[in-house]
Amino acid sequence: MDPELNLNSSSVIDDIHPCYKSYNATHTFTTNPSIICVLLYIFLSSLSVVTICGNFLVIISIIYFKQLQTPTNYLILSLAVADLLVGVLVFPLSMAFTVTSCLYHEDLFCKIRDSFDVSLCTSSILNLCCISVDRYYAVCQPLMYRTKINAQVSVIMILVSWGISALIGIGIIIAGFSQGTCEEMCSVDVVIANTIGPVLSFYLPAIIMLCIYLKIFLVAQKQVNSIENTAKSGASVSKMERKATKTLAIVMGVFLLCLTPYFICVVFQPLAYNPPPVPVIEMLNWLTLSNSMLNPLIYAFFYSWFRSAFRMIISGKIFQGDLANSKLI
Repeated sequence: MDPELNLNSSSVIDDIHPCYKSYNATHTFTTNPSIICVLLYIFLSSLSVVTICGNFLVIISIIYFKQLQTPTNYLILSLAVADLLVGVLVFPLSMAFTVTSCLYHEDLFCKIRDSFDVSLCTSSILNLCCISVDRYYAVCQPLMYRTKINAQVSVIMILVSWGISALIGIGIIIAGFSQGTCEEMCSVDVVIANTIGPVLSFYLPAIIMLCIYLKIFLVAQKQVNSIENTAKSGASVSKMERKATKTLAIVMGVFLLCLTPYFICVVFQPLAYNPPPVPVIEMLNWLTLSNSMLNPLIYAFFYSWFRSAFRMIISGKIFQGDLANSKLI
């Protein structure tokens, strides 16, 4: 009886992920996936396709249509490239090598996944930060905008963003980034990787963006009050103010909603006595990646000229003639 009981207890399968099975501390992808597992991977594959298609439309629009080739849109182009690579590389790698599997069997592919994840997500965040700087000069210092922000400055900002992202991604992997808890005692490298990395790649850019957008809002409101002379202009300006406020609220709201929960978890999880379950970490990780899918909607779909460009690309009109100099409405 006792040996038989011990055998049964040792062969208990612990479900920690809908697509993974745990058997005697060995976590492998199930050979008989459940309906939940199949639906999950169909959903994640759909997110990847939408991310790739949305950002690809942004990239083609800016490259093809000369009207869209402005310093601001060069930054949006860089953001779209980073988000496109998230859809092409990070999404499939995260589906193949999940937090669940890498938590127990960290190998070369898991480190590659983490490196791409950190580098590309950081690049996306820093590009968002550069866009906020561009908007600051456009709204708060419009007379100096063309001298402060031009094509050369945009290229420098893009190169700096990608350079810093690569360094942070490589540094975190070398230091030993951890998505799990420390069983006994955290090494100094792990603590540094889980604190300095998120501070440089998320918290600092987020604070900068919040301060910049707050300044933009205050300046825009001051400009509204200064030119609000007639009822007609007042109504028009009030409408513009509401639209600007709504756009800024959506930009920052989606950004913080997608990334803040995961980065809070990253900082405190290795030191937590009772860490959150692995499925929670998985969900927060995918919520962070979904920001790359939403960026094209926020930064491109809200503008009429991008919508016109998308319609011409999707309908195939750009293959019927030279429309690069077309006036986009």
